[in-house]
Amino acid sequence: MLRRTPALRMLLVWGGMRNPRPCLLQGPCVLRSLLRQGARAVRAAAARDAGAARAEKADILRVIYRVLCIHLGTPPDRFDWQWTDKDRAFHRDGVLTPQEFAAKYVDLPLDDYVCLVHDPRSSSPEGSTFTVEYLGNVLGAPPVTYLNVSMPVMKGIASRALQGGEPVWFGCDVSQMMSNEYGVWDARLYDLPAVYDTDFTLDKADRLFYHETQMTHAMLFTGVDVLDGVTRRWRVENSWGADQGKDGFYTMNDSWFDEYVFEIAARRSALPAKLQQALGAEPIVLPAWDPMGALAR
Repeated sequence: MLRRTPALRMLLVWGGMRNPRPCLLQGPCVLRSLLRQGARAVRAAAARDAGAARAEKADILRVIYRVLCIHLGTPPDRFDWQWTDKDRAFHRDGVLTPQEFAAKYVDLPLDDYVCLVHDPRSSSPEGSTFTVEYLGNVLGAPPVTYLNVSMPVMKGIASRALQGGEPVWFGCDVSQMMSNEYGVWDARLYDLPAVYDTDFTLDKADRLFYHETQMTHAMLFTGVDVLDGVTRRWRVENSWGADQGKDGFYTMNDSWFDEYVFEIAARRSALPAKLQQALGAEPIVLPAWDPMGALAR
C-alpha cells in the first residue's frame, strides 16, 4: 500500500485540475470560527446519542464545503484543457474530467512513492512505520503512514534521486535559522548563545517531544552540492514567489537538513530491501496532537 503524501493522496483519489482562484483574506478566520461552532454543536449532540452527533457533523461539513467553494470555486466535474507551450504553440485537448487529466498527463508512478521521516524520539524506532491518530485530510484515501529512517538513509536517497535528475518533495520546520533576504537556511545562521549568553540544549528529539518544532511547510529539493563524496548544500525551490529568497530559490546548508528536515517522498524502489519489507508492518499509532502529523492535518 502506498504511504502517500497529502498531495499524492489527493491526486490519486480525485485526479488533477487547474489551480483554483486565490482565497479571500477572511476565509481562514471564517473557517476556524465555523469549525469551532460546529465542534460545540457536535459535543452537545453527542450527549444525546451518536447518531445525532454524526448528523451534526454532516451538517457543519456541508457548511464548510460551501464556504470553501465560495472562496476557492466549486471543484469542477470536467474542464476544457488548453495551453500554450514553451514555443508559443497553442494546444487544446477538449473537455476532461480531473481523473482523465491525471491519467493522461501525470506520468509519475505514484504507487511507487512512500513517505520517509526522520523522528529520533524513542517512541518511533528506526525501521518502523507509524501513523498519527485521526490523521487524514482526503476523503476515501487510506491512512497516512510514515516509515522512520535514519538521517544518513534519508539524505542518501534524496541525494541519489537528485543526481539522477529527479526533484524530491520534503517537509520541514521552515522558519528556523532562515534568512529570506539571502535565501539561506543554516543550523548556525544566528549565534544565539553568544547574543543571549545562555545555552540552547534541546536536540531534535527533545524539540519534537516538547513541541518546540514540527513540520510547517513543504518544498522541493532541485539540486545537491557534493564535493569529494561529502554533501555540502541543497538547492530548494519554494512556493512563496520570485520575490522571496533568490528568485524563489534557497540554499540549504547540510547542517540545517539534519536539524529541521523531517520528511521526504521517495520511490519505494530506492529503499534498501529491509526497509521495503518494513513498509508492510503494522504502524505505531501516535496521539492526535503529535507534531509529526502537523503537515498533513
